[in-house]
Amino acid sequence: MFDQREFDIRCEWGAEGVSHLAPISDAVVIVDVLSFSTCVDIAVSRGAVVYPYHLRDDSAAYAQQVQAILARTDRQANDGYSLSPASLLGIPAGTRLVLPSPNGATLSLLAGDTATFAGCLRNASAVAQAAQRQGRYISVIPAGERWKTNGTLRPALEDLVGAGAVIHYLRGAKSPEAEIAEIAFLHFKESLLTCLRQIGSGKELIAAGFEQDVELAALLNQSDSAPRLKDRGYVSE
Repeated sequence: MFDQREFDIRCEWGAEGVSHLAPISDAVVIVDVLSFSTCVDIAVSRGAVVYPYHLRDDSAAYAQQVQAILARTDRQANDGYSLSPASLLGIPAGTRLVLPSPNGATLSLLAGDTATFAGCLRNASAVAQAAQRQGRYISVIPAGERWKTNGTLRPALEDLVGAGAVIHYLRGAKSPEAEIAEIAFLHFKESLLTCLRQIGSGKELIAAGFEQDVELAALLNQSDSAPRLKDRGYVSE
């Protein structure tokens, strides 16, 4: 009932969305605009490999296992790699980076054997084309955020718009949920930076000194990278 299986292009939120849609999809696109997916795009487009991981105490051991650098779990732009996209602008080609996050990284690990891509505004067209090459049925998953008070899902407008950007470049019959995401993207298409600056997540980042992260995330189709999860790491498709 909730898997949108009669449509080619589907859209659903968070972990439950991945669980319902990945098994009946040819490809899944994880969208976490103001952090994880934008970080992955920037790093992978520069030749790095990004290993998504849960926010857990064993992340250092996991990084050692895959012979990778562990990114900081708090957002920092000037002290090593972190969930700040700006921190990754100078990452060298060949770097192996474990990037833990509670949303985009965690969802990336839930899709099983289904081809999984990291999508954002920066690479929406490229990811749509790469996902479409996997087959007819594509599921786009806006990650959302977590309420700090109780950890429940907070649907995030930036992820809905980012999902809509990917959906806009996909061919096929779109579910009503996918159409709504596309409409949101088209509504803000000419004012993406203003949109990201004004929403709650963007205001929080700007107040904390990370306005550059918002600016980097708002650049539409600036990248031809299509990060795909292979052997536990995102690489350029």
